Amino acid sequence: MVEQTIIGIDVSRDWLDGFCLPEKQRFRFQNSPDGYARLLEILQGMPDDLKVGFEATGGQEWALWRILISMGINTVQLPPAQIKAFALSMGKRARTDQIDAELIARFMAFRPEAGRALPDEKLQRLRALTVRRAQMVDARKRLSAQISACRKQGVSAELEDMDSILKAFIETQISELEQRIEGVIAQATELSAKAELLRSILGIGPVSVAILLAEMPELGRMTATEAAAMPGLAPMAHDSGAMHGKRVISGGRRSLRHVLFQAGLAAACHNPVLKAVARRMKERGKPHKLVIVAIARRLITIANAVIKTGLPWRISSAA
Repeated sequence: MVEQTIIGIDVSRDWLDGFCLPEKQRFRFQNSPDGYARLLEILQGMPDDLKVGFEATGGQEWALWRILISMGINTVQLPPAQIKAFALSMGKRARTDQIDAELIARFMAFRPEAGRALPDEKLQRLRALTVRRAQMVDARKRLSAQISACRKQGVSAELEDMDSILKAFIETQISELEQRIEGVIAQATELSAKAELLRSILGIGPVSVAILLAEMPELGRMTATEAAAMPGLAPMAHDSGAMHGKRVISGGRRSLRHVLFQAGLAAACHNPVLKAVARRMKERGKPHKLVIVAIARRLITIANAVIKTGLPWRISSAA
């Protein structure tokens, strides 16, 4: 039975769909300043222990999140993958904004400890910049594939010039974003200190440092197992009775897992300690992808350790 007042909100581009427990009340307001004002009117009449939550939606929830926190309302952001898994566990396959709002509320009642708090202003800016950089890198990747396909088709020189200009523009934008990211890190004492520690780990470059700082502020306050689980690098057991299934990785924060996999590729080649680990695994016949995931998992546990101890990593350090 739910005793605390919980509100799940599904945030879309145009609408805020809400579901309140234990009253089972529904509401819908526009995702606009006027909609925020109407929502606050409802929330201000609710108990002090009120808790509000919504899924991460690529930034559409940030404006509302800031307003609710400024009003002293306990508000958290929830991982979409966990809500999806919760929905499947309840046999819910249909998805609408109203259904999603109810699922979010019921998930919060089931897992009251889940969710991320609103980061401070500098971390918000860093996260926004790293997300935008990832979007631009993805655009560059798609454009490169398009250019390659067009060349095979023998397109005109005029179209090739247009593609080249667009690609140069994207490259400029990425460089500018990277400079801004470095500036945000340099201006924040805590972020700068953490970045310096992370840079000491061979294999973790500037992009990895920025993503780790932006998407994993908990780094240094977790166990090694928790650190590996957050990006989805911890192997999950699939055993039943006498059957021992293959361990697989799943869940976690996708952007973290992607950047750590890239860092694992670099570390397997250039980090003397982890390169030796990778070589031993390959000699035992382990598949390439499994080796890189294992190296990535070691990288994140090392990163967690150096932030926790405040001591830079050295080649002599145990991996």
